[in-house]
Amino acid sequence: MKYFSLIIVAISWLALSPATGQGADTEFKSLLAADTLDGWETIGPAKWRVTKGELVTGQDGDPKRWGMLQTKSKYRDFELKLDFKIDEYGKYNSGVYLRQPTERGVGRPYQVNIGRGVAGEPGGLHLDDWLAKGDEHDKIRRALKWNSLRIRIVESHIEVWLNGKQIVDFTHENPKPYLLKAGSIALQTYGAEGYSGWVKFRNIQLKDLSK
Repeated sequence: MKYFSLIIVAISWLALSPATGQGADTEFKSLLAADTLDGWETIGPAKWRVTKGELVTGQDGDPKRWGMLQTKSKYRDFELKLDFKIDEYGKYNSGVYLRQPTERGVGRPYQVNIGRGVAGEPGGLHLDDWLAKGDEHDKIRRALKWNSLRIRIVESHIEVWLNGKQIVDFTHENPKPYLLKAGSIALQTYGAEGYSGWVKFRNIQLKDLSK
């Protein structure tokens, strides 16, 4: 009976102990601090600021003030979760770049587009051209409200969910080698065709799936 009691105690201790090893490494981790841009670097003239966990950017009335904010760390296979809210003005759009190359002139990375389908900038997957126009008719994205976005990229397979509904399930056949290399994750603000606007992000979390 005493031996049985010791087994029960041991099992209970293991159940209450924090996870260690590989399981702990696969948990989602926040990429955005509450009030700083630590771990990120800017590209272009757009201004980025973070307050109480919300990241805000835009053109401030000048469409030429494009820009990107990219992670200093590189990732290859991962799952990314975030919330976004975007302006409803013209063709202004945003996006999330996956495996952004650090070397110039290598080529475009995969981009999960964030914008208005009615303006030709739907939520979907883009490279040199559209790979998937998932929310082409704006039936899933909520205008001027917070929307959830989940992205999963493993090898050449990319999946995207918008507000819990899958909008992209794409496997790239014979991609160029640079598209399979680890790169930065970048957020974009882009005043397309002379339209300026704003976009906000929050709850940016990542699970590293690289082996």
